[in-house]
Amino acid sequence: MWTSVSAADVPVEDRFEWFTETVSTDLMPVAIDTERAGDFDAWLGELDLGTAKLSAYEFSPLRSRRTPAHIRRGDPEQYQLALVEVSAMRTCQFGRESGPVVDGFVLTNTSAPLACDNSGDDRPTRVVMLQIPRSELALRAERADRLVVAGLPRTGLGAVMADFMTSVRDNGPDCRPEELPVLGRVALDLATAYLADQLGALAATGPEVRARAALEQAKTFIERNLGDPELTPGVVAARLNVSLRSLYALFRDEPEGVAALIRRRRLERCRDDLARPELRDLPVQTIAVRSGFTSPTVFGRAFRQEFGRTPTEHRRRALGTDGARGVERSRTQGRPGSKERP
Repeated sequence: MWTSVSAADVPVEDRFEWFTETVSTDLMPVAIDTERAGDFDAWLGELDLGTAKLSAYEFSPLRSRRTPAHIRRGDPEQYQLALVEVSAMRTCQFGRESGPVVDGFVLTNTSAPLACDNSGDDRPTRVVMLQIPRSELALRAERADRLVVAGLPRTGLGAVMADFMTSVRDNGPDCRPEELPVLGRVALDLATAYLADQLGALAATGPEVRARAALEQAKTFIERNLGDPELTPGVVAARLNVSLRSLYALFRDEPEGVAALIRRRRLERCRDDLARPELRDLPVQTIAVRSGFTSPTVFGRAFRQEFGRTPTEHRRRALGTDGARGVERSRTQGRPGSKERP
């Protein structure tokens, strides 16, 4: 179940104290200080995935520390893999410092003293964090600890990991309860593969972990290349350096095959773009071309088959009578929660 809270619902003078208490209660005991207590702002959300949790935070500049006394008060015994966005954050643990991390990952261990600092930037920091029980991570602690506060990249499997975490943040709240444990298992496999890859030990992980990582790599490559009219299963297989047979095997237990996924995501992107007010003057065919369709006839027929109306009818319904509020928002856009934040 997704839960979210916002400082906007708290009196200004109480917001920083509220944030400190919320983090110490819901995440782990910590001490926090800031020079922005008078205008502090924050947003927090959490989604329970069964074996793991995904948390999302946005907060004003601050410094935090977790001491041995805090650890004695409460230790979830987790590795926390955090994707840091917008402004840089420095993390110190095991006598090592990450340096400024932004648009990348940092791994921490809740059972050791920790210090974090994002006070060097006036902008808020945005964090998406996967909370992984140490007992569930298929890596020995002495190996995983080598990566703590190393500053891990958002490239390769890191790009897949980042896309997965942000997608779960944005779409997980709409999932059915029985789907969340499935996402939790995917999250653990991906995190294991990503961290093992950073250690140069991906080949030593189990075949299921490697297959899950390859599947998510394929999906990420497809999503980022929908506008390429030459995108085919063969191109995807070549990108992953696997045979077509191996690629199809990766999708064996998926609800749709590679070609069907490409087709559906192209149509969904067109549907969403046609409903965007800022694109109302862009011709329908231009929107179709941007998503990889080269034939107006094929596009129109496929769109109507998928959504039950023509592209023009869809645009008219989305933008005609109730303006921007009638937009059929993309499942990949926006942030869940009662208060939409930038």
